[in-house]
Amino acid sequence: MAEFSNPNQQGGKDGQSLMTMMVVVVAIVLGLQFYHAKMAPPPSSSTPPITAASQAPSAPTAATGSASLTAGQPAVAQSVASAVPSVQASSESTTVVENDLYRITFSNRGAQVTSWVLKKYKNLDGQPLDLVHPQAAKLFGYPLSLYTSDASIATNLNQALFVPSATGMLAAPARLIFKFSSGDLQATKTFTFDAMTYVLHADVAVTRAGAPVQAFIGWPSGFGDQDEVPNGLAYSNAQFDDYRNGGFDHTDAKKVSSGTTLAGPFDFAGVADPFFAAVFLPDTPSTAAATPLSNTLDVSKTIKRVGFGADSPPTKPLNVPILGAAVGNTAGPTETRIFVGPKAIEVLKSVHAADSRVSLEPVLEFGFWGPIGKYLFLALHAIHASITSAWSGSWGWAIIILTVLINLLMLPFRVKTMQSALKMQRIQPQMDAIKEKYKKYKVTDPKRNEMNAEIMQLQKDHGVNMFGGCIPTLITMPLLFAFFTMLPRVVELRQAHWLWLPNLQAPDPWHILPILMVVSQFLVQFYTPSPGVDPQQQKMMAFMMPAFSGYMTWNYASGLALYWSIGNLIGIAQQAVMNRTSLGREMREIAAKRARRKATTIQGRK
Repeated sequence: MAEFSNPNQQGGKDGQSLMTMMVVVVAIVLGLQFYHAKMAPPPSSSTPPITAASQAPSAPTAATGSASLTAGQPAVAQSVASAVPSVQASSESTTVVENDLYRITFSNRGAQVTSWVLKKYKNLDGQPLDLVHPQAAKLFGYPLSLYTSDASIATNLNQALFVPSATGMLAAPARLIFKFSSGDLQATKTFTFDAMTYVLHADVAVTRAGAPVQAFIGWPSGFGDQDEVPNGLAYSNAQFDDYRNGGFDHTDAKKVSSGTTLAGPFDFAGVADPFFAAVFLPDTPSTAAATPLSNTLDVSKTIKRVGFGADSPPTKPLNVPILGAAVGNTAGPTETRIFVGPKAIEVLKSVHAADSRVSLEPVLEFGFWGPIGKYLFLALHAIHASITSAWSGSWGWAIIILTVLINLLMLPFRVKTMQSALKMQRIQPQMDAIKEKYKKYKVTDPKRNEMNAEIMQLQKDHGVNMFGGCIPTLITMPLLFAFFTMLPRVVELRQAHWLWLPNLQAPDPWHILPILMVVSQFLVQFYTPSPGVDPQQQKMMAFMMPAFSGYMTWNYASGLALYWSIGNLIGIAQQAVMNRTSLGREMREIAAKRARRKATTIQGRK
């Protein structure tokens, strides 16, 4: 019978084998743990800020987050790391973008503009004009700053140090990208610049905790040239312009309701002063909205003064309106073109909204007499472009040529006026007899109506038109008023000089033209026959009109004085020639007979 040994009684060899196997297993386990501990990544830490100096223009991904994670990391760890990237510069830097028309200086603080120089325009000191108003921008915001419904977000972003895709100098065409991220707030501004236009494109995207934030981009602080017009006229003539729901409208500074968001659709919206404009043209007009901005600023110590009291210190505050505008998209990131430049008519015509049928031309506004002023300026512009620009370039000569052409066109009406005046002189004795018959009645007496009826019938029987002498005035006065309102609103004549006049939009520094105006206006009154006009009234007009014209031109644009005085001199020459014709001689003979008859009557009464 076979024997079975008792395991509990087995010794040495089997027990040693069991112990050896247990030691090996423990060693393997400990070895694996040590191996995994050695190969595992260290615990994640917050990514340090990326400085502007370390940002390479050719590697835009550097501004989007931390170093890449290892392939073996859990998906949860990857999502947490990408949700809180920190992208902000450690110090301020500037980027300058320029083409032949402008030089724009960006600061990475807020990705805003600190200087917007128009190379073809000068300030009063002869330096390139900067459209950024330094005093207003410090208080109310710099160009291309952001506006959000949550003021704290806008404040944070406008003070944040963005990381730019490039620093130093950039020549257009170019693209400049600013990125910022801190905590749950992220923002990206992308600007694209054209090579030969005043237009750039802006893309703005802001998110908070992954959710999009409605962010508008703005031009909040007026224009740098507004201090150059005395008495704050450029500020008061500023306006909010918009093309909304298929129609253009402009709102004067005093009527702007600040901070009110206006629903679209907007083809364009922005602000303008008499010479320059900052206008946003949304890529998607149907979902665009705009917010007019208005503040008040004391410019008594900064505004340029000309004329009398130019060197005197300010005695009281000069509070002026500062207009701005912000435009954005209500359905997503803001994408818009931005025009910042002169309100030159050819430039405005060349800039179109998303709807190509809509241009910026309506932004050019000519005042109360706008329809007449516009065509008056178009004629002046055509003369300058085709004639004077070729041999002198002076707008003064263009004004003189336009004045000559207008007066030549007026000549037939002057002849008609003289013919009407002669007819009036021929029946003047009969008219005097009718007036003598009703002289005993008071002005309020109904009998006076019979006198007026008899005079009108007499004029009708002899073919006299009582309004015939008013035709030249009815034509020339609207032209004069239109020139008055048009002249200070066209950027083409800004700082335009002629002979001794340094600026046709400024008063004559030597007051030569106002003095010429007084003399020429007196001669106009002297040479122009006025039959039927009371002698006392005629004398009063002979002194009142020259005084009025001299006052109007003494401290107003010399271009108006040039237009008015040249027109007077041409009128005097025309009238002197007409007075020598048979028509003029007959008028003088009738007037002389009437004077002798009056003198005889007066002597007989004595």
